[in-house]
Amino acid sequence: MRAFYDSSSKTYKDARITKYLQEDAKIKAWLKVESQLALAQAKVGLIPLEAAENIAKNAIIENIDLDEIERIKEEIGHGFVPFVKVLVSACDEEAGKYVHYGVTTQNIQQTGQLLILKNLTIVFKQILGEILENFSVLAEEHAETVMAGRTHGRHAVPITFGYKVSVWIYELTQAIERLEASEDRIFSVMMGGAVGGFNAMPVDGQKVQTLVSEALNMSEMKVPSRNINSHKIEYISNLSFVCNVLHKFAEELYYTGIEEFDEMQESFKGGTIGSSTMPHKINPKLAKGIITNSQKIYSLMEPGFYSNVRLFEGDSTSYLLFDGLLDEAVDLTAEVLIRAKALTEGLHVNVERLAANANINKGLDNAEHVMMELAKIVGKDKAHEIMYDTAMKVKLEGQDFVTLLKENPLLKDQDEAYLAALVDPREYIGLCPEIAREQAKLAKEKSIQLINLKTNL
Repeated sequence: MRAFYDSSSKTYKDARITKYLQEDAKIKAWLKVESQLALAQAKVGLIPLEAAENIAKNAIIENIDLDEIERIKEEIGHGFVPFVKVLVSACDEEAGKYVHYGVTTQNIQQTGQLLILKNLTIVFKQILGEILENFSVLAEEHAETVMAGRTHGRHAVPITFGYKVSVWIYELTQAIERLEASEDRIFSVMMGGAVGGFNAMPVDGQKVQTLVSEALNMSEMKVPSRNINSHKIEYISNLSFVCNVLHKFAEELYYTGIEEFDEMQESFKGGTIGSSTMPHKINPKLAKGIITNSQKIYSLMEPGFYSNVRLFEGDSTSYLLFDGLLDEAVDLTAEVLIRAKALTEGLHVNVERLAANANINKGLDNAEHVMMELAKIVGKDKAHEIMYDTAMKVKLEGQDFVTLLKENPLLKDQDEAYLAALVDPREYIGLCPEIAREQAKLAKEKSIQLINLKTNL
């Protein structure tokens, strides 16, 4: 099993993703690479132009006998040569002589694999754009929705829910930017032949590789060694960063959705069953899937690092492992993104409960607010001592915080409105609304850019 699925997996699918996970997508990618290789070789005079054009004309999946590929594979025990033989058969006799000319299996397979991942990553970014759009709406709508800020699992000072969303926006945007910044290193063409030294194309091999990369809108490996896999590790790492942010969001929803908090929940429709024995159960199914699949993707880095240190110029044990790791990383990320999109679309924010929880300590969460006001009179350190003593009387002796403030010599002459403002969470949210609105705006702008991206395979 490459990704963790549950009943929701049957409901939440995205055809944009599944298109690239089908077996024929791999064949289509190989055909496109072989086609562009032939055309590039013709441009430098390495093979006849007529042959290249015939290869390009016939290198379409409709001309490929997939059953014949499987038959030959059973006969000869090689995973790629059967594809080459069937493609040769699809071309004219003369053109067939120049199919897969001067390159090796890994050149076509890896370039095709990265071509698929390049396009699949565009789809991932489109979905991330949709998630950012949903976050943007939440941040704007709840820019001033007051809630308890928490550190170390306890109440700290008040924030707004929009500010909390802004944290997810900021970190998710960084994860996306990290992925985008690495794409030239990751989605690269490799046409160096058996060991990467262009032995079969010593004159024009590098030019051919450049032309192929330009045609496929990819970068190229300046040293096209089959021993290099660090860019694949980087890709898994960057997908992990994306999932990690969404994991953080899902984890917070998972726990603040329990009855004791009741601050935000997944959308729910009648007829959905949470338990075979407890009729009342409404479970966070989408969050559960995000959390589970995210944790799995983190584990893929270690075998990737070990596999990247195989000896010599190429080793199929490394290729096989990386193929599995990349497939698994893609499956896991797809599950996370599809669920995160659905989750952010239907997120319910319990504004009343957020407000109630922000006031659960009866004003004590605003102790810093009071301290900063007293600091204007006695200095910050002395003000901290005063408020610490006050807080301990509340926590250890059960005294009322507001009553203690009224009895404080520095505050006893203040009117009721002043004291009420000191302990009102709404009066101590700093720049949370401004930050929320700024990030909402940036998320909206980034979402438009991502949603409008186009694939080319």
